[in-house]
Amino acid sequence: MAKLDRDGVKIHYEVHGPTNSKEGPTLLLSHGYSSTARMWDGQIAALKDRYQVIVWDMRGHGESDYPADQSLYSEALTVGDMKALLDQVGARKAIIAGLSLGGYMSLAFTASHPERVSALMLFDTGPGFKKDEARAKWNETARQRAVNLEAKGLTALNSSDEVKLTRHRDALGLARAARGMLAQENDRVIQSLDKVSVPTLVLVGANDTNFLAATDYMAAKIKQAIKVVVADAGHAANLHQPALFNQAVEAFLARLPAA
Repeated sequence: MAKLDRDGVKIHYEVHGPTNSKEGPTLLLSHGYSSTARMWDGQIAALKDRYQVIVWDMRGHGESDYPADQSLYSEALTVGDMKALLDQVGARKAIIAGLSLGGYMSLAFTASHPERVSALMLFDTGPGFKKDEARAKWNETARQRAVNLEAKGLTALNSSDEVKLTRHRDALGLARAARGMLAQENDRVIQSLDKVSVPTLVLVGANDTNFLAATDYMAAKIKQAIKVVVADAGHAANLHQPALFNQAVEAFLARLPAA
């Protein structure tokens, strides 16, 4: 299992398919909060013959390190981890994609490093909040998740499909990730949507009611956005309807210009 050393914090990652980005476009898939790279196994199998597929575990998750210092969990460090992964595999540009927190971080990465992004795929996610009071409410929910994990351990995790696939060594890394990565500091990401200049797939499960409005908002703000709603799917659309999800992804990827 490969590890990337980020100033002493080891980040677990896997590369599937071509080992050289020149043999196939690079696709970086980022998982949701309290999930891991394993949520992408169905997409790895479908895409690895034509794409260099990178999956990874965020700080405090799965096989990556769970540093004890709360300051080592942040949006900026997560974006830095993503950039370091692309550097590690020699990908000058990549298709950046993620679900839920992974989708938000994909937008954050695009805002910070637009020159590294050839296309964007956002699954069952949102761009954050313009209004301080809405962001504060979200952050209080993230803080409460951290408190529950600290008090109850891994039994505090919900039983959603993307979480059930996961294995974490303990709950404290997830608690720190909730405080530092799930919580949002500002409106930087939502304010960046109209600056996204690459083809973008915005996909949501039809039953993912918490993210339907956010999907519409992103599809309206991002200039080259294509919106797809996956029938009979919830928050983990790739797990609930893998064939329909993969069909939408592959149709989008097939329309991208050759690198």
